[in-house]
Amino acid sequence: QECIAQYGGPFLFGAQPCIADAMYAPVATRFLTYHVKIDRTSAAYCQQIMAMPEMQAWVAAARDEKDDMEEFDMEF
Repeated sequence: QECIAQYGGPFLFGAQPCIADAMYAPVATRFLTYHVKIDRTSAAYCQQIMAMPEMQAWVAAARDEKDDMEEFDMEF
């Protein structure tokens, strides 16, 4: 909230996304996935992050990922 207020949003440090937004993108997904009650500013930020083409591609790739990956199968 403080960064958005200080730099004018919609991203943490202004009008363009930066590395800080990339670091918080997984947090935004958790807030939405777990239905965390957040304030209006934070909710708008999460929606802004999720609307980014990069996030849309990341979510689509995750949905297309197979449940079982042979390269991770190990015998113990």
